[in-house]
Amino acid sequence: MSHNRRHFIRKIGLLSAGAGLLPVTQLSAVETKQKKQHKDISEDDKSIVKLNILQTTDVHCQIHPHDELFWENDKAVFRRAGGYAHFASFVKKERKKNKHTFLMDTGDMFQGSQLSIKTTGNAISPILNALDYDLYLPGNWEVIYGKKEMQKLLGGLHAPKVCANMYHDLGDGKRGEHIFPPYHIWNVDGIKIGFLGYTDHLVPIRQSPNYSKGILYTKPEENIAHYVEVLSKQEQCNFIIVVAHMGLSQQIHLANLEVTKGVNYILGGDTHERVRKPIQCKYAKVVEPGAFGSFCGKLSLTFKDGGLIEENYELVEISPDKYKEDKEISTLIDNIEKPYIEQINKVVGYSTVPLYRYFVIENTIDTMIIDALRWRMPEIDIVLSNGFRFCPPRTTPDHTGNIPITQGYIFDMLPVDSTIRTGKVTGQQLLTWLEKELNNVFAKDASKRFGGWVTKFNGMVVKFRAFGDEGKRVESIVIAGKPINPEQVYSICACERDGDPADMVCRIKNVKDTQNTKYTLHENMIEYLKVNSPVTPNVHKSSIALDAPDTLLTQVYGVDYQFH
Repeated sequence: MSHNRRHFIRKIGLLSAGAGLLPVTQLSAVETKQKKQHKDISEDDKSIVKLNILQTTDVHCQIHPHDELFWENDKAVFRRAGGYAHFASFVKKERKKNKHTFLMDTGDMFQGSQLSIKTTGNAISPILNALDYDLYLPGNWEVIYGKKEMQKLLGGLHAPKVCANMYHDLGDGKRGEHIFPPYHIWNVDGIKIGFLGYTDHLVPIRQSPNYSKGILYTKPEENIAHYVEVLSKQEQCNFIIVVAHMGLSQQIHLANLEVTKGVNYILGGDTHERVRKPIQCKYAKVVEPGAFGSFCGKLSLTFKDGGLIEENYELVEISPDKYKEDKEISTLIDNIEKPYIEQINKVVGYSTVPLYRYFVIENTIDTMIIDALRWRMPEIDIVLSNGFRFCPPRTTPDHTGNIPITQGYIFDMLPVDSTIRTGKVTGQQLLTWLEKELNNVFAKDASKRFGGWVTKFNGMVVKFRAFGDEGKRVESIVIAGKPINPEQVYSICACERDGDPADMVCRIKNVKDTQNTKYTLHENMIEYLKVNSPVTPNVHKSSIALDAPDTLLTQVYGVDYQFH
């Protein structure tokens, strides 16, 4: 393990002091006592009820097995994972082992591939219905096609939907009824499990504002105590689970608030984090089961005479080698894809290096995107790209010895084909914007962390302290070999976000001389690859964290958690 990474892990361990967590020794004692008390319980005891709760999230319409990145022995390792046909085999085995198995998805199902865009999200619905899910929560990308289409897509799913903080917008800030019921109850042999749903209230800010028009979002803190009381006292639930799509930092923050008292678990999503051991907060445990269908979270609960006597959580890797594809689901997928498969698999270029997007600071996928923008706009001082988490890795060469980039993969890495927009800003605007963007990622207050990574750029080199004070993280900015001049005007380009003001670029406000070009992100990438392939998008070290490794894999700190 490198010195920098050891120092960073030691630092986040120290930061956990005062984070509101139960001492590890106390937790171990409780778990040991439970095991000693209940290890000899007979399987034939009729007073015992065993439940199995499975969770997927952030699959983003990645329906096939794909390359996946794992962090093992302090290095990136790639192997195949995921695929709904393989996941179906896993679910069948789980249901066979325990008839009381409950399957849910906690958001971002419909958007994230060329197939999803070609079918306006509808391609995924028959697959989910065939898998016989039991519950859904809308994520931040469910609104991609607008409110009405979101309602139609979710309405086409057979299982119930929940969300306690999405309301119909009646105009002038007036709040209508819930769009979906706030909670759902699973009743099994007299055991009642209450599921209370929350999605990210920052959707109108994090994404193009037009997507969520007609929807009002509220913070979970506004009504969670009320619904926990309803579930615990009125409905008399034996166990309460918050299903959330807010990001791991936000979910940890919520689990440390007193209004969450009475919640047992938060099964979360949004930030694609892989929690293998539940994070114990003041009032609830928090987990998140990765992304792209590569994993499934499995919470096993055992009750005796209505009381919880044992619990176990496991993050299951969906290995195509271990779980052979289910023929029925495989045939269904083939039929859905058939009209589009030739386009999806069309090779448009090659990379000589693995393509991935898991590191918080810089990645090869984002480097390729900004290299393409720089190629198109050589006269622009600084090109920018949003800090997306979309897209599984691509690392497997074909017969050429290089890694093929298909048309479908362009859609995987760029979920919206936005128009490229240019404009002009001062050095001071750039500095103010950078401080805000870095705080969105690394804020000490977990509730202020957005779900994305550090914004990517080409044309400037920024040194910063990820864990510095708000507004004081940036140590230096160098543009064209010179320190940034707060008074100087610099040209920039990024993508237009649907619904943003005309004078906004990449969340920078009051940009002068903005102009939409005739190019879109997808068109530009395809043309760039056509001319320059094979490309070698090694990271440029444009972003340099002075207090964290460049292999940082999570924005979460202060708790016992590592991404791997």
